[in-house]
Formats: sequence, C-alpha cells, structure tokens
Amino acid sequence: MMELQLTPEQQQIVESAETFLAKASAMTQVRAHTQSKAHMDNALWSAMADLGWCGVHLPESVGGLDLDWVSVCLLQEQMGRRLACVPFFDTAVLSATALKSLLPHPLAEHWLTQIATEKAVASMALSWQTGTARIHSTGWHLDGTWPSVGSAQMAQVIVLPAQTPTGETLLFALDTHSPGLQITSLETLDTTRCLAQVQANGVNVSENQCLARGQAAEALLTRIKYLAAIGLAAEQVGVAQACLDMALAYVLERQQFGRPIASFQAIKHRCAQMLVEVESARSAVYGAACLADTQDDATGLLVSAAQARVTATEAAQFCARENLQLHGGVGFTWEYDPHFYLRRAQASSQRLGPVSEWLESVAALYDTAE
Repeated sequence: MMELQLTPEQQQIVESAETFLAKASAMTQVRAHTQSKAHMDNALWSAMADLGWCGVHLPESVGGLDLDWVSVCLLQEQMGRRLACVPFFDTAVLSATALKSLLPHPLAEHWLTQIATEKAVASMALSWQTGTARIHSTGWHLDGTWPSVGSAQMAQVIVLPAQTPTGETLLFALDTHSPGLQITSLETLDTTRCLAQVQANGVNVSENQCLARGQAAEALLTRIKYLAAIGLAAEQVGVAQACLDMALAYVLERQQFGRPIASFQAIKHRCAQMLVEVESARSAVYGAACLADTQDDATGLLVSAAQARVTATEAAQFCARENLQLHGGVGFTWEYDPHFYLRRAQASSQRLGPVSEWLESVAALYDTAE
C-alpha cells in the first residue's frame, strides 16, 4: 500500500514555504509585479535560491539538496497558491530535471551547478519536430522555431530538441546569447508568467553542446514531460486551494438578509464541492509524485501523470470559476483577486497539452493493450 502521509521533513517544507510565500509573494507583490512589466520578481527569485529551492531535488555534487519529487511538488503547490512570479517551474521542475537525467555530462553538470548555486534561470522546449539540425565539420547548424517556451526571455540557458534531416532526435543546451538565436516575448493571458517564441537561424552548435541523441533523447523528452505534468498539476492544486480559501473568506464576510451568505445551503454546497475537487486532485498528485521517484516504466508513469494532470486541471478551473461566481459582480473587477487565479488556471490548462490530449494518450494505451 502506498503511504501518502507526509513525513515530518516534508511537513516542515510545507510549513516553511507557506510562511515564506505568504509574506514574500502576497497579492500586493503579485499586483505590483504584473504592473511593472518585469519578467520576474527578482527579489523573490533570489530569496528562493538562497533557501535552496532551485536545487531541491538536485544532487549534492552540484549544490542541491538531493530531496525527492514529492518535495518538489510540495513547493510547487505553494507556488500556485501564491501565484509566485518566478520561473521555478521552467527552471527547477522542467529544465533542471532534464539536465539531472543527463549527468554525468559535463555541460549538464555545469548548468545544474549554476541553477542550484548561482541563481541561473533555465528554459526548455519539449517539441523536437519544430527544429532542424544539419551536421557540419565542428558540430551542427540549428534552424527552427519553438513557438511557446516558458521563461525563455529571462533564461541563461535553454534546452532545445531538434531533428536531423534523417529523423534522428538531438537535444542541445544553448547559451541564450548564442549568435543567431532570437527570443521574442509573447503577450500572455496569465500576466504572472512569461512565454516566448524561440527562433534559431543557422545557430552553430558544437559537439559538446549535444546532450543526447536518438531513442535516448526521445525517451528522455517523454519522461520529462510526464514528470513536468505532475509538477504542474501540483501547482494547479495550489491554485484550487487558494480559490477555495478566498471564496470561504468572502462568503463568511458577505452579509445578505442580515446574515453571512455562508449560512445559505446553496453556498455551502458549492463550497463543499470545491473542497471535494481540491482533495481529489491533491490525492492524485501526491500519488503520482510518490511514483515519480520509483516508476521506471513509461506506461505506468503516463497513467499516473495523466490522472494528476486531468484532475488538477479540472479542479483549478472549477474552483477558479466558483470563486469568481461566489464573489458576485465584484469578482470580475480589477480591485479583487479572483481573476488572477482564473487566468492562471486557464493558461496552465494548455501547457504541456490540454486535458483532451492526456485522455487520448491513455485511451490509446488501453486500445493498444486490447
């Protein structure tokens, strides 16, 4: 039987993250950041790095804390709860996990050390069909466009997959200042996050910048997508929990007919359904996170990642909508906070593929099995 109860160490991570982010990423800071047009909250990112969060699951040899994937997801949940305006997902959850899987490659080790100890920001694209690598005397010429890459405009390193003309998959680590590499910021629905289009125009890539190739590269990209989906689902649980907390606080305060609207049965039922959605999603995410450290079978990891991804996405969207509705007309106004969470829930529902794509992947898996 899987034990889903948090250990004392994991509970300490939750409590310390709650306390820190409640002050360092309060809604006043989130609002100030979105109005400043800055790529990220630099003060928050620096403080998080000093706490060791950027290397939470990285080995001690590169300056990390060497904790498990559950610890990563616990931090991710608190990030979503506070809408932290930092590239933690793209750097620590996505890119660093891929680079960690490539150790002892010297370049992977170099960038992991930079992430864990020097506060470097990393970005990664997962689609390898949009880039082409052509071999030349000292390495490759890289061309292509990766249309929506998280945090690319603030990153020092970007991990890009591409294919050779013969169909072989390659995985490269590029300095974002490489000649011929163009990064263009995109306007986003979720103003607490950054996305960019990455375009390579004849970028010269040396042999040692190739991290993996062939089936090994494709298997790595597939596994990283599943792990990232679990991490993103944890963040969505945090969004759903924040929406529930916000809704409860408002309905206990809002008076109608001489009493709080929280006393009305219809309101109680809606809040109860929000709680069911949150706890169901949290259970799926924690279960998937526990498997992430031990599950080597790609099929098993796909199923657990899909379950976490689907339930958490639906919970975040449901709770964000209910929170907005329970606030009444003021929920739609700029002065109130529900719309920030609705935007995050909607934007995150499309990252790493929509719910329908994950459901189709699992359905195809069982169709093949039959």
